Amino acid sequence: MPSPTTVSARTLTTVAGASVPVPDPDRLIHLQFRRFAGCPICNLHLRSFVARHAELTAANIREVVVFHSSAAELRKYTEDIPLDLIADPTRALYREFGVESSPRALLDPRAWPTILRAVTQVIRTRKTHPAPPSNPEGGRLGLPADFLISPTGQILAAKHGTHAEDQWSVNELLALTPVPAQHHRPPTKS
Repeated sequence: MPSPTTVSARTLTTVAGASVPVPDPDRLIHLQFRRFAGCPICNLHLRSFVARHAELTAANIREVVVFHSSAAELRKYTEDIPLDLIADPTRALYREFGVESSPRALLDPRAWPTILRAVTQVIRTRKTHPAPPSNPEGGRLGLPADFLISPTGQILAAKHGTHAEDQWSVNELLALTPVPAQHHRPPTKS
């Protein structure tokens, strides 16, 4: 199923109970579809966005991140992530946006370096963070996807990942973000 070109207005509820208007009337939304709660690859990816959260906010981007896990499961792994996290255990949003699952999520060799880094991170933080679930809700074979949504609901850019690590970086997202029109002043005479 192809992804839509516009998004109809709706309100999503975060795992913390906050309301998120999509589209946001005042900001761009980066709608991220991740895999399961506790996914080591997703955790690495989200940490890169958390590290640059102030920069994303300054670019007028609201991060909305969807997981195919329940809110209770998602809260176990994300209490320190200051992004809007959405639980979608029935995958209704995944279907609407054409986000799929596939064995190639983990079997594609391009994902292997990130899988190795993610597993290393899990081992390093095992005393302070919960281990990933051995049998995650919704399975392990989800593919990532990214959508940049304007305040009018138009999808300005989209990416459907072909493996577990195939997603926009912060730099790629910022490069896709429209630059606000600058007010040009005529040159001054000296």
